[in-house]
Formats: sequence, C-alpha cells, structure tokens
Amino acid sequence: MLLENQTINKKGHLEINGCDTVSLAEEYGTPLYVMDEDVIRDRCRRYLSSFRADYPMADVAYASKAFTVVAMCALIKEEGLWLDAASRGELYTALLAGFDPSRIVLHGNFKTGEELRYGVSKGVAIVCDSFREIEQLGAIALEYGVKARVMVRCNPGIDPHTHTMISTGQEDSK
Repeated sequence: MLLENQTINKKGHLEINGCDTVSLAEEYGTPLYVMDEDVIRDRCRRYLSSFRADYPMADVAYASKAFTVVAMCALIKEEGLWLDAASRGELYTALLAGFDPSRIVLHGNFKTGEELRYGVSKGVAIVCDSFREIEQLGAIALEYGVKARVMVRCNPGIDPHTHTMISTGQEDSK
C-alpha cells in the first residue's frame, strides 16, 4: 500500500514526492531515510488545528526521540509546535536549530544532574518524575540563581485496559 505522495515510476522504482528512491540510494548509499517534508508539515498543521479547534490555547509537542536532526527540529519550529526532548543531545540539537527554549520540554526518567543543569541553564521546562528530582532541580536552580520552569508528571490512577507491559497511568505505574 502506497502512502500519499508515493508512486511507482516507469522504471518500477518507488518515488516519494517525485524523488526516485533507487537513484537516491545510488547517490547517498543505504540505509537511507527519506522523509517527505510536505507530508510532515501537513501532519503538524493538522494536529495543531485539530486541537485548537476545540482548545484554542492548546499546543502540540513533537517527541524528538522519534527523529532528532537539526532540519527536523527547524521544520517543527517553523510549523509552530513545541518540542519534547528526552535527552541532553535532543535538547542540544533543538537549540542548534534555533528552537525557542520557552517552547521546549525536557523529560525522561532518571535525568542526570548534567542534563538538569543544561536544561536549567537554557531555560527549558523540565518535567520532574520524582521527589528526588524536584529536590535536585531546586538545588540546581539555586546554584544558577534562577527559577526553574517545572512540570510534574502525575499518576491519574486510570486503568487503560491494555496489556500490562505497556500500560501507564494506573496506580502501580510511574
């Protein structure tokens, strides 16, 4: 099944938005990731407009762990989304792309002190996962003489009725 902007050309090659993937592989080697910018931008716009239709103040954050390169971060920034970084490397890449730190959230289990310091120094919001991390973040903010932007991950106590190995949000999960 072909996705939008994908066709099979006269040579029998897959084309993505007019680009022959065999020619791309010959030029750049394999493995090769080919992204369709038009489709990605369309998805960003659709997500944002769908949420804002019912919740005008809503924002949408791109989970950069899915694909973190400068060009992708720049595209996400241009489309007006926030960025959800799960590591110092993802945060660094987003900042390198010119992402506004006020639109970045740093999360992840067991963030290192180095990651927390970097996040505080750059002014991003940090999602705290534990009381220990809240205390650690408070000490780092004092060290830098700033107020840290903090979000807290809460357990809503909801049973998602899914496989126990992938369920979150119930009483006994993070």
